[in-house]
Amino acid sequence: MAAETRGRVIVTVAPNGGRKTKADHPALPLTADELARTAAECLERGASMIHLHVRDKDGGHSLDPEAYRSVIARICEEVGDRLVLQITSESLGRYSPAEQRAAVLRTNPEAVSLALRELAPEKTDEKDFGLFLGKLKQMRIWPQIIVYHPDEAERLGAMLKQGLIPFDKLSVLYVLGRFALTRTAIPRDVLPFLAPDMPRFQPWSVCAFGRREAACVTAAALLGGHGRVGFENNLTLPTGARAASNAELVAAAVRALDVVGLATQTAEGLREEIATAIGT
Repeated sequence: MAAETRGRVIVTVAPNGGRKTKADHPALPLTADELARTAAECLERGASMIHLHVRDKDGGHSLDPEAYRSVIARICEEVGDRLVLQITSESLGRYSPAEQRAAVLRTNPEAVSLALRELAPEKTDEKDFGLFLGKLKQMRIWPQIIVYHPDEAERLGAMLKQGLIPFDKLSVLYVLGRFALTRTAIPRDVLPFLAPDMPRFQPWSVCAFGRREAACVTAAALLGGHGRVGFENNLTLPTGARAASNAELVAAAVRALDVVGLATQTAEGLREEIATAIGT
């Protein structure tokens, strides 16, 4: 990787999620055109990757490959290859693990997020999960594993030691906080994932629920991690004011990183990291 991009912070934007609607925020992007405009705005503010959810005709959560391809094509028209495009495989109670895997393979995206608790809910599912990751590696799809609790990180680390994970460098996303207002994230929530006896993953990122999102991302970055921001998890600026757009949340995170002397990664630099992880 070029020296000028090595060590930079990956800022991902998650602009919509699978639950929120226009009633939550009128600027929530749902259509292909809205997502393309959001992608361009967030790219300008410093994002290097966008995390995508698509909806069905009734506005419900969907993993439909055709819907994904339509959105991906529209975003590429708007920003070219200047953002890494990551789809979700999230179930939201609508898809079985087999259906999630099939949707990812049929979509054939550049990158995908995979919740360990959904794709391998039981220990007996771990072998199939590893085989699925092997298929992703063959197809050159970059996976990011989502973990919600340190216990899940320990389980994932054990799978690595057992040789079930076909990636030497495995990207993970630590989820800080929950949807419930009582679980608004705070920066120290990342510490249990980084305890001395915990497994180490590279690269690792955080996403955080609530107005301390930028603070959580900055704390993670200072500890060697990366961050995801956006309307999926948070609608509020660090000041407590309601964000007008996803781009405002990206800008807030980038400003916070700049204050502590950290630069953001580009899509080009991130793709160099992805190539190393997948193997070329």
